[in-house]
Amino acid sequence: MSGKLELREDDCRIIKYNAPQNFALLRQIAVNLLNEEERVKCGTKNKQFLAAMDNNYLATVLALA
Repeated sequence: MSGKLELREDDCRIIKYNAPQNFALLRQIAVNLLNEEERVKCGTKNKQFLAAMDNNYLATVLALA
């Protein structure tokens, strides 16, 4: 693995119009926000899991935008 967060883009079935580019941009924004968040000291993949499980943490990450 190249050290980048993998969001399983290959499994994504979004193929019409500009949707692939739009979702790629949203994924990149999500990764950047997770990297900016410094309250929790863990890797980006663990932060992604934590945001999926804890709405308060998700709100904290989204507040960085």
